[in-house]
Amino acid sequence: MSEAVIKVENLSVSYKDDPILYDISLSIEKGKIYSIVGPNGCGKTTLIRTMSRNLKPSSGRVLLDGHNIFRTNTKLVARKMAVLGQSNTAMTDVSVGTLVQYGRFAHKRWWEGQSGEDEKIVEWALEKTGTTELKARKLNSLSGGERQRALIAMAVAQKPEVLLLDEPTTYLDISHQLEIMELVRRLNQEEGITIVMVLHDMNHAARYSDELIVLKDKKIYRQGDPWQVIRDGILEDVFRVEAEIMSDRETEKPVFYAKRVVKK
Repeated sequence: MSEAVIKVENLSVSYKDDPILYDISLSIEKGKIYSIVGPNGCGKTTLIRTMSRNLKPSSGRVLLDGHNIFRTNTKLVARKMAVLGQSNTAMTDVSVGTLVQYGRFAHKRWWEGQSGEDEKIVEWALEKTGTTELKARKLNSLSGGERQRALIAMAVAQKPEVLLLDEPTTYLDISHQLEIMELVRRLNQEEGITIVMVLHDMNHAARYSDELIVLKDKKIYRQGDPWQVIRDGILEDVFRVEAEIMSDRETEKPVFYAKRVVKK
């Protein structure tokens, strides 16, 4: 077993008196890609927001390299973990180059400006995400796929060990969805960044992930290898669909198409 970079221990989250997640425990191993999946309203976004310290749990803890993130300095967390949420409508009037520079703030003291090293890392992040030619463009002039790549470039400029993504392909057409998923895989394979993402598309999750984390009824229903998880019947038990499951010829990962809704 690889080293765990994130551990979630007995995590429960409530809104007012309404429980959203209950007694969640999981381990994220260094260098892997994980997808959090489940039906609408099962707590996927709540889980990733709590793992990224944007929500405080009612009980339990999240450990990043053995340290409780809720008791760790914000900048120290940001040097190890970058987060890209669903809502990224702010800063639309800035250029891509300026946006990516923001990713270096976690490594700077408040009085320090951009160093030569920072500039090299910004250029590297732009190149790695295929956004170099967009550097002078304003965010509000970009397509959805271009904007998402620019936001990922900002996150990558943090030089994180872990990248958390909440529905990175939402509202994108199929070509841009694949573009983002291929980018995520390259960042993992070439840079060794551990990826944890919320996805709605189960085929994308199975194709690009080392492990799936399936939520149902505010708890973890299954975690494991995509083949193992899908063979355990989650499509019917969790998503209420009967499906035909096949092996992708290129990746040997499971792919499926839904045939009918299963009525319970």
